[in-house]
Amino acid sequence: MLPVREGEMPMIQEEITDNLKSVFQKVFDENDITITRGMTAQDIENWDSLHHIQLISEVERAFGIKFKLREVLSMKNVGDLIDLIHIKKA
Repeated sequence: MLPVREGEMPMIQEEITDNLKSVFQKVFDENDITITRGMTAQDIENWDSLHHIQLISEVERAFGIKFKLREVLSMKNVGDLIDLIHIKKA
């Protein structure tokens, strides 16, 4: 785990999930969207390759992080995304 800068608290997974829900709502233009750790692109009707790129870009912007291509390709579900954000924000 990476050290946390003085005065900063690491983001907890619940906080990440709440922030991520807002990103999903924006990208997919659905205010009542619910995300779960097991969710995949198949669970959202209009989650296509373009929306996937938009989602990754918005997540990077919202959380102030950057993903490597291999990290993006290794994600199998939303839980993997949450875990990766948690690691990068720790």
